[in-house]
Amino acid sequence: MFFDVALYISLVIFAFGLSYKISTWFRHKIGILAREIPTSKRVSAAFKGILLTLFSAKILTLVRVFVLDVVLQIRVLREDFLRWLMHMCIWGGFMLLLLMHALESLITSRLFPDYYSTVNPFMFLRDLFGAIVILGILIAVYRRFILKVPRLITNAMDHYAIVIVAVIMISGVILEGAKIVSYSIYQQMVEEYSGLEDKQELRSLEAYWVEEFGVVSPAVRGPFDADTLEQGKELHEMSCVECHSRPQWAFTGYGVAKIVGPAALWLDRVTMPTILWYIHILACFIGLAYLPFSKMFHIFASPLSLLANAVMDGEKSAPANTATRQAMELDACTHCGTCTVRCSVGVAFEEIPNANILPSEKIASIKALASGKELSEEDLRIIQEGVYLCTNCYRCTVVCPVGINLQDLWFNVREALLQKGYPEFLALSPLSFYRGLMKEDLVQRDYGEPLIRAREAIVAECDLMRGRDKVLPLTPANRGFQSGLSLSAQANTFSVCFGCETCTTVCPVVGNYENPKEVLGMLPHQIMHACGLGVRDLAFGSNMLWDCITCYQCQEQCPQGVSVTDVLYELKNLAVKNVKEKMSQ
Repeated sequence: MFFDVALYISLVIFAFGLSYKISTWFRHKIGILAREIPTSKRVSAAFKGILLTLFSAKILTLVRVFVLDVVLQIRVLREDFLRWLMHMCIWGGFMLLLLMHALESLITSRLFPDYYSTVNPFMFLRDLFGAIVILGILIAVYRRFILKVPRLITNAMDHYAIVIVAVIMISGVILEGAKIVSYSIYQQMVEEYSGLEDKQELRSLEAYWVEEFGVVSPAVRGPFDADTLEQGKELHEMSCVECHSRPQWAFTGYGVAKIVGPAALWLDRVTMPTILWYIHILACFIGLAYLPFSKMFHIFASPLSLLANAVMDGEKSAPANTATRQAMELDACTHCGTCTVRCSVGVAFEEIPNANILPSEKIASIKALASGKELSEEDLRIIQEGVYLCTNCYRCTVVCPVGINLQDLWFNVREALLQKGYPEFLALSPLSFYRGLMKEDLVQRDYGEPLIRAREAIVAECDLMRGRDKVLPLTPANRGFQSGLSLSAQANTFSVCFGCETCTTVCPVVGNYENPKEVLGMLPHQIMHACGLGVRDLAFGSNMLWDCITCYQCQEQCPQGVSVTDVLYELKNLAVKNVKEKMSQ
């Protein structure tokens, strides 16, 4: 009764969780792509896309990807053999245990009419599959806590997944060992199946099981004479051999039985086999119920991500399907850290303590955004900074073992965050190069507003008053500002500028305007003068600082060797630093 109720509850929770998770793929809106697409349209587009794929030549692609990337995990193997071995041990061993052991009444017993869990080859295979899973768990622990892969962060979900699987496997092995030595279980078996009543025969059978099967008896102890064992063997072959192989074949359980043998009678008295059975079953049911809400849900989502990305085309696929795919990809992430290890800006995490810089850590934050979770302004700023710190090198997308198109995901989320109104100073940096290439995919207003917002935040921090009818205040010489520039040997060269204006003359940005002063504010040579005087406000507030295309013409042509472009770089960094410090106060 307990078993049935617990199974029913876990199945209900699992079904609810599975349905809820799948529904989020169509309900959650990630970034700018999904803003105007209703759920009904996404559902209908998904059904249409699935049907068109199944009845086309793309079905062959699905078969190939399923065999190579889902079953054999070739993508993981290309990256790291040890991680591939871990995946194959845990996933493959657990699936085989599920099919042969957990679902034995539905699958194994129907395929094999003479099936018993205590006969070979099934008893040996059960232990073999369990040992394979335990090996995978040990590799996972080794990689995360001993090997310590660079920038691989272990979160609570990783701990829960490892603990649940470990409890299921370890409790199962200990349970098997406790049952091998259990005298009460042996007595129950004899009463139900042997049909023996003669005390001498019962004693002979018991002696044989003590000697050959490891049962610990309170009354019958060895050594035994040959006649007794021979009679016990005959009785065993008459009553038990059809459903019991030698326990040595269950090599993991038998090893545990040898260890707990001295305490077997005490374990029997406290009904330890029954307690272990409840622990094992409850751990299985808890794991089943928790699966849709944990990182283990990638067991379902990852194969779907691989299959979807194999047949979807970024330009031809319906926007509704792209929005659904990106929501699904959040659940497909295994938090393996491959993208983080390969990330070209991952080293920035060592200087900027923002976990969202690391690709594998962005996923959790994007999940929170997509689910509509209330996030503070500071949280949104941190996520926005982490998502923007990206060189768009595609390394993360190329190496992702579950096929997530991370590059598109970052761009989509980045644009949605920029529309929330928080200034992002990285929008003024070379990290916006990819955004400029994707300009045609954005509404013109959406593209320009973040740039204007970032510049205005810097101007406001410098207390500049713009306008022809107003006077720009000149602050006193700021030695702290000059010493900030002096941190860089290149930027410190502003001090030797003598105002020949060569840098301004050769600047292509200046040459692009008929009246450059009106558009750009201070010109390159004037910015060098402002640095020399320590007039921070004028240097930071000039549009020229942010319109510089870093062609290095000014720096190459300067007769004094002033590193003009490098000075402008340092000024940008100082301006952003000052604004952030003021915003954090």
